[in-house]
Amino acid sequence: MSKEALNREVEVEYTAGTRWIHWIRFFSIIALSITGFYIAYVFISPEVSSEPTLFLNARMRMWHEIFGFVLIAVTIFKVYLFFFDRSKVEKLEIGSFKDAISPKVWIAQLKYYLFLGAHPKLRGAYNPLQFVAYLFLYIVLFVLCLTGLILYAHVYHEGLGGLIYPAMRPIEALMGGLANVREVHHIAMWVIFLFVPVHIYMVIFNSIKSKEGALDSVVSGLKFKHKDH
Repeated sequence: MSKEALNREVEVEYTAGTRWIHWIRFFSIIALSITGFYIAYVFISPEVSSEPTLFLNARMRMWHEIFGFVLIAVTIFKVYLFFFDRSKVEKLEIGSFKDAISPKVWIAQLKYYLFLGAHPKLRGAYNPLQFVAYLFLYIVLFVLCLTGLILYAHVYHEGLGGLIYPAMRPIEALMGGLANVREVHHIAMWVIFLFVPVHIYMVIFNSIKSKEGALDSVVSGLKFKHKDH
């Protein structure tokens, strides 16, 4: 065993619940992207059949709504964990706020990314850049989910749609009408499309540079930390 390997210890980076949230959100966004593109612009026609009704559009809309509510559910649960999780296994995410407002940690983190210094010791789960990026992501997700609910309430006037319709109408008016709501919904999704490749690049960058198994940890939950970190 090498000296470098001896200087590392295995610890749990992410619990099973956190990993499940990540992958459910990942597959939900993929499903929402495919079905959303179809709803916005029909790119496939149903196979010609003698059946009088081939509701491909209805199927796409159904799956879009199902995965939309799944995304809303995991987003709410993740926000709850951010503020109220008291797990001793993972670093508290809310503790990252202290690092995010520390100029010293910001400078050290930027030096790390520029290959000018070591990674700073963090009090929370995320470094300052990660914290700001994830905060921005959740703001975009909130806008995406909110505009999706407004659009949903205009199609279904009973059940949940009827329940939330009175609350959605003033927000719709503030946004300038249903056409603007739809436009903002699409823009929010494009922002996520831009976020995803940057997120993947940074995960690979950190995994290669730190050699702590950052890329594997979202699957296994384990990370190989330097003992002096």
